[in-house]
Amino acid sequence: MSPFEHGEVFVLDDGGEVDLDLGNYERFLDIKLTRDNNITTGKIYQAVINKERRGDYLGKTVQVVPHITDEIQDWIERVAVIPVDGKEGPPDVCVIELGGTIGDIESMPFIEALGQFSYRVGPGNFCLVHVSLVPVINVVGEQKTKPTQHSVRGLRGLGLAPDVLACRSTEPLEEHVKIKLSQFCHVPISNIVNLHDVTNIWHIPLLLRDQKTHEAILKVLDLQYDGKVPREPELGMWTKRATKLDKLKTSVKIAMVGKYTGLSDSYLSVIKALLHASVAMERKLVVEWVPSCDLEDSSAKETPEAHKKAWKLLKGADGVLVPGGFGDRGVQGKILAAKYARENNVPYLGICLGMQIAVIEFARSVMKLRGANSTEFDPATTSPCVIFMPEGSKTQMGATMRLGSRRTYFHVSGCKSAKLYANASSVDERHRHRYEVNPDMVPDFERAGLQFVGKDESGKRMGIIELPSHKFFIGAQFHPEFKSRPGKPSPLFLGLIAAASGQLEPLLQRSNPTTKACPMSKVPKLKLYPTGPVNNPLNSLVNGYYPNGTGIHT
Repeated sequence: MSPFEHGEVFVLDDGGEVDLDLGNYERFLDIKLTRDNNITTGKIYQAVINKERRGDYLGKTVQVVPHITDEIQDWIERVAVIPVDGKEGPPDVCVIELGGTIGDIESMPFIEALGQFSYRVGPGNFCLVHVSLVPVINVVGEQKTKPTQHSVRGLRGLGLAPDVLACRSTEPLEEHVKIKLSQFCHVPISNIVNLHDVTNIWHIPLLLRDQKTHEAILKVLDLQYDGKVPREPELGMWTKRATKLDKLKTSVKIAMVGKYTGLSDSYLSVIKALLHASVAMERKLVVEWVPSCDLEDSSAKETPEAHKKAWKLLKGADGVLVPGGFGDRGVQGKILAAKYARENNVPYLGICLGMQIAVIEFARSVMKLRGANSTEFDPATTSPCVIFMPEGSKTQMGATMRLGSRRTYFHVSGCKSAKLYANASSVDERHRHRYEVNPDMVPDFERAGLQFVGKDESGKRMGIIELPSHKFFIGAQFHPEFKSRPGKPSPLFLGLIAAASGQLEPLLQRSNPTTKACPMSKVPKLKLYPTGPVNNPLNSLVNGYYPNGTGIHT
């Protein structure tokens, strides 16, 4: 998937490469999904073709209806009973997102399948929430219901009738607009939910609760607990976080150096992980988007204004983050960013390719290996710091990388990374890469001062690098952003924000109780939280409070 077209590729624990929407579900619900939770047209058609080749259909003509639609329903029923929250027993509710727009050719088999499904399972077992836009005509400021009326009519014509309307709008819906929608769409006013713009996205669950959306859905699904009114959702901590985010004043600037900076969804999980960490450290996140190409020397001649602006943004940042990526475009700019951070003691976090280019930059600048490079960018390099993985495929592009959750063991006691992970002996994080640091050159790097503090079980694959003499210079071959949650920020992102805001030492000392405590007079604006793992992200690290298998092994 091209990041320019689809946004980021989200990676699951089992190595599934999926749409960024599944990442949103994992973050908001704190669950762990699998590749089977992602249904695509290709998977459905492949399954049907495989059955036909085996003779399962006994020579019958294979058609979209019933074979494709039946396969979709079978897939949903099979996956729906598998728990994703770490608890035993089948779930009470399965959420199905049917993407696209009503009338799209691509979604037609799925709409037909769900139409059949709703009829087959019957009332009380199927609730359809239709999401629609209620635009405002700027000239008169009127909220228009026509788009929703037309989409509902189209939906009904395809065999599906909405039980709940979720209306997106810039401002809260006016009462007469709700009455009109109810009248023309045949949906009770109590089941018309307004999702208007809010100060931050964490307010959306609170908006849904305030409009009693949960009661409407439970009523349609006939899920009454012991015949009583459903209990209120437990959103106390969520409310505090949403309110806290609105009140943050002191900013922390992070320069995001990449080549997809024109589309922020390309780095959605990275942005969310930075946000989780900044809220935990009580800082207002400011992301400075720096196109890596604009940092390069060639840009100074071709687009001098863009070159000047990029360097100004980089030098004005409190921390530098170089995310993952593929291809050689903009790599030199990323190397220059890593060099600037290393030489000027600016906090740096490199993810995947960001770690690899930090290794290349160190080899060129410190070890004086001028030709140092990755074989991805220069196959004939005389100093191959980064090489192609032996089990990878150079001809088959899809799903041939090192994918999914892998364990990284800490090899240097007392390093910053281990402290951030609550002095764990190992950590499970998600990978997505084809190239890795050349293990043959590791001894040379370590003699020059670059530490490889995290490695795989064989000790030959490098997982985490650190510069011990630097304030905060860490690179990770894995993608820690995929496991970050609003209440449980990724430790490496937490470390970057803490270092960028002058709070790293207190954070590390709290994460390592054996370390002598820092005098409170020297703690820079670090709020003391009440005790208890849920309330305190720092206590969370100390106590190893990461339920549901988020990957810390003490």
